[in-house]
Amino acid sequence: MTKRIGTGGSLRDFTRRDFLASSILTAALFIAALLLFPTNHDREAKDPQVTAQVPASPR
Repeated sequence: MTKRIGTGGSLRDFTRRDFLASSILTAALFIAALLLFPTNHDREAKDPQVTAQVPASPR
């Protein structure tokens, strides 16, 4: 019979395979967060992408 998560299991039930799996999933989560939200501010545009064009007055 399998154990349910959150039923008060002790750390002795936490096997090496569980530790490796949780470490890999945590690393994947951090990598996904870095890819979705880059911390490199050089990628952001320094000037506005769209500038307003003022029509020239006919003089």
